Amino acid sequence: MKAVVMAGGEGTRLRPMTANQPKPLLPVINRPIMEHVLRLLRRHGFTETVVTVQFLAALVRNYFGDGDELGMSLYYATEDTPLGTAGSVKNAADKLRDEPFLVISGDALTDIDLTDMIRFHRENGALVTIGLKRVPNPLEFGIVIVDERGRVERFLEKPTWGQVFSDTVNTGVYVMEPEVLDEIAAGESVDWSADVFPRLLARGAPLYGYVADGYWEDVGTHESYLRAQADVLSGRVRVDIDAFEVSPGVWVAEGASVDADAVLKGPLYVGDYAKVEAGAELREFTVLGSNVVVRQGAFLHRAVVHDNVYVGPSAHLRGCVVGKNSDLMTGVRIEEGAVVGDECIIEAEAYVSSGVKVYPFKTIEAGAVVNTSVIWEPRGQRSLFGPRGVSGLVNVEITPELCVRLASAYATTLRKGASVITSRDSSRAARALKRAVISALTASAINVLDLEAAPLPVSRFHTARENAVGGIALRTTPGDPQSVDIVFMDEHGADLSQGAQRKLERVFSRQEFRRAFPGEIAELSFPARAVEDYTHELLRCVDITGVRDADMKVVVDCAGGTSSLVLPSLLGRVGVEVLTVNNRLDDASPTETLAERRRALQRLSELVGSARAAFGVRFDPVGERIALVDETGQLISEERALLVVLDLVAAERRGGRVALPVTTTRVAEQVCRFHGVQVEWTSTALDALTAAARTEGMVFAADGRGGFVVPEFGPTVDGLAVFLRLLGLVARTRLSLSQIDARIPEARLLRRTVPTPWAAKGVVMRSVIEAAELYRIDTTDGVRVVAQDGSWALVLPDPAEAVTHLWAEAGDVDSAQSLLEHWARVVEEAAVT
Repeated sequence: MKAVVMAGGEGTRLRPMTANQPKPLLPVINRPIMEHVLRLLRRHGFTETVVTVQFLAALVRNYFGDGDELGMSLYYATEDTPLGTAGSVKNAADKLRDEPFLVISGDALTDIDLTDMIRFHRENGALVTIGLKRVPNPLEFGIVIVDERGRVERFLEKPTWGQVFSDTVNTGVYVMEPEVLDEIAAGESVDWSADVFPRLLARGAPLYGYVADGYWEDVGTHESYLRAQADVLSGRVRVDIDAFEVSPGVWVAEGASVDADAVLKGPLYVGDYAKVEAGAELREFTVLGSNVVVRQGAFLHRAVVHDNVYVGPSAHLRGCVVGKNSDLMTGVRIEEGAVVGDECIIEAEAYVSSGVKVYPFKTIEAGAVVNTSVIWEPRGQRSLFGPRGVSGLVNVEITPELCVRLASAYATTLRKGASVITSRDSSRAARALKRAVISALTASAINVLDLEAAPLPVSRFHTARENAVGGIALRTTPGDPQSVDIVFMDEHGADLSQGAQRKLERVFSRQEFRRAFPGEIAELSFPARAVEDYTHELLRCVDITGVRDADMKVVVDCAGGTSSLVLPSLLGRVGVEVLTVNNRLDDASPTETLAERRRALQRLSELVGSARAAFGVRFDPVGERIALVDETGQLISEERALLVVLDLVAAERRGGRVALPVTTTRVAEQVCRFHGVQVEWTSTALDALTAAARTEGMVFAADGRGGFVVPEFGPTVDGLAVFLRLLGLVARTRLSLSQIDARIPEARLLRRTVPTPWAAKGVVMRSVIEAAELYRIDTTDGVRVVAQDGSWALVLPDPAEAVTHLWAEAGDVDSAQSLLEHWARVVEEAAVT
C-alpha cells in the first residue's frame, strides 16, 4: 500500500514561523514535523510515498529529495494553485490507481497505529476509513459521530460551540480505496470533509471511523507547537529523538558542548553542535536547535530555539519561540507566547512582551519595549468577537489604535472603492473612536458614508439599501458606561456571520493590512436625509391602517438614546397621541445600570396607568430593542412580549412562517399552530435569525430578548419598526395587550448556567449525546433532547465564557425543574472527568 503525505499548507496561523518556510518543515525536537510523519510511515512498512506540495514546494523537495536517506521512495505532486485536501490527492491520481492507499497530513504530529487502522479498514470492507481522535477543544476540526460498529453517522467541519455534538474529531488520516478518486473533479479545489465525504455519506457509501488510542496533535497554532515539543520530551508520543539521554529526560545531540557548570533541568533537548556556557540555565521543555550558542547567565524555560541562534549573556526566554539565524543580545527578555521570526536582531536590553510576534528580518533597537507597532498585538480574550461584536473597556481594551487596526482589517476584506456606513450612539467615547475607524477605512481605499449619531436600525437600513458593502457602528455596552461595542455589519445590515468574523480575525491577527496609494484615498460623506429616508420607507412598508381611527394613546420612553432623533418625524405622520419621555440625546449617560433601568420601567408603568394609554414602550439607547408595558401598567416580560406580538401577527396573517431561536418556549408553537403559521427554529446567533428573516414567506422573527424583526421592512432587529407595527396591530385587533397575554398559555421554561472548563466542553457535549441515546435529538444549536411527551432540554456551550447554558421545559414547573436538574448533573459529571 502506498501513502500520500499532504504537505502543501501555508500554516498562516503559525506566522511568523511560516512566513518564509512551509509548515511541514517546522522543527519538532530539531526534526521537521514531516520527517516524523515519514518515519512513522516507514515503521509501518510504507516505502513508496507521494508528497503533495504547493506553498514553497521547492523547499520541501530540496530537503527530502527522493527519500533515500529515510529508506523510502518519494514522489512529488505539485499544485500550481491550491486544490484543497481532496484535490491535491486527485492531482497524484496517476500513482494511486492500483490499490488502496493511506492519506496523512505532513504537519500533524502523531504515532497512530497505522497497521491496526488498515486492518480495521479491510475487516469492515470500508470505502473510506477516517482516523478519529478525542480532543478537549473540537472547534478547529471536523467532528464525527460513529455507531457501535464504527460506521460514520454524522459529521460537521469546524463547528461553533453551539454546533458541537461530540469531541471526536477527524485527524486527517484516511485509508481509501482507489475508486474514491473518481468522486473528485480534476483541477478543481475539492475538500474531503466539506465536499467528498458528505456526498458519499448521503449515498450510503461505507464510511467508517477508526478511533485511535495513539497520540495526535494538529500543530496549527503557536500553543500547539510548544505543546508538541513538550509532549515529545515527556514521552507522550513515540518519535525518534536523535540524541543521547545523558541523564533522565536530558537529551544532548552529537557534537554539542555543555559546560559542567551549566544548569540543566529536564526534560529538555540540546541540538547537535550547540554550545551552552557555564552559568547558563536550561529549564523544563527547552529545545535548542543545531549550532545554537547560549552564553553565561542566560535563562531559558519552555523556550524553543531554532538553528544557528545566538542567545547573549543574561538573556531571559520563557515560553517563546525564536526562529533560525537570529541574534538575541545581552539582557534581552522574551516573554510567554512571543515568537521571533527568522534572521531577526534583538538588541541589548530589549523587551519583547507576552504574545508579541516579530516578523523575519526585523531589528529591535536596544532598550525598546516591544508591544505594538510592526508586530502582532496580543489578545487576552479567546476570540476577537463576542455576543455584541468587539467589546471592551474604553481606552484600555478598545483604544483608538485598536480601532484603526480593526477597521484596517475589515477594509482589507473588502474591495477597493467600496462604500461602508458608519454611525455611533450618543456617547463621547463612541464619537472619538469612530473618527479612528473612519480614518483607517478611508486610508484603505474604502469610501465612508457617516450617519454620525443614529439609531442602530437606521444604520442597518442604510447599509442594506445604500450602495454599501457593510457597516460599522459604535455603541456603549448595555449596562456598562465604561465599555464600548464595535458592531460590524454585512451588506444586508446584519451582524457578520461566523465565517466572516473568522476571516476578519485572521487578517487582524496577521496584521497584514491593505493600504491605499495616495491617489486612492477614499471619500468621507454625510448623507443628508438619512432619518427622513428611513421613516419614509418604514411608513411605506409597515401597515398602520386603523391607527388614526382607533383614538389610541401610547407612552414612549426614548431612554435618552438615538431613537429620539427619529420618533418626532415618525410619530407626526402616524396619527396617534403620544406622551414621550427622555426624548433627547444624553451623551453623559449613554447607557444605564440594571437598577436605573428598573426605575425607568417603573416610571413608564406609572405613566401608562395614569394616562390610560393603550400601552407603553421603552427603547434601548440605540433603538434596537424594546420593553413593553400593557394598558394596566404591568411590565410584560421579554418572553411574554415575544408571545404577545407573535399572537398579534399570526392572528392577522393566518399563514406564513416565523423564525425563532431554539431557546424559545414551545408555547410559541401552540400559538402558531392555532393561527395556521409555521415555526422555523434557528440557532441563537443573531446572524442566523437575520438569515432566516430574509427567506420568502417569513412574517415575523424575534430573539426573545426584546429584539423583533419586521420582515416586510427589513431582516434585522428593529425596535422602531416593531413599535410602528404594534400600533397597527393593536389598533386593528381592538384587543388590549393584557387580553392577548391572558389568552396565551403559561410557559414553564427554566434556565441554568453550569461552569464548564474550556478543555471539557467537547467531552460534555459528547456525554450529552451519549446520555440522550433513547431520545429525539435536535442539533440546530447545541443539543436539544426531546422526550415523547414533548418536554425538552437544551444544552448549549457558551462561545465566549467557560460555562454551559441549559434550558428545560415541561408541562409543569416541577417536571421542568426535574428535567433541568437531570441534564445539569450530566454536564457537571462530564465536566470533572
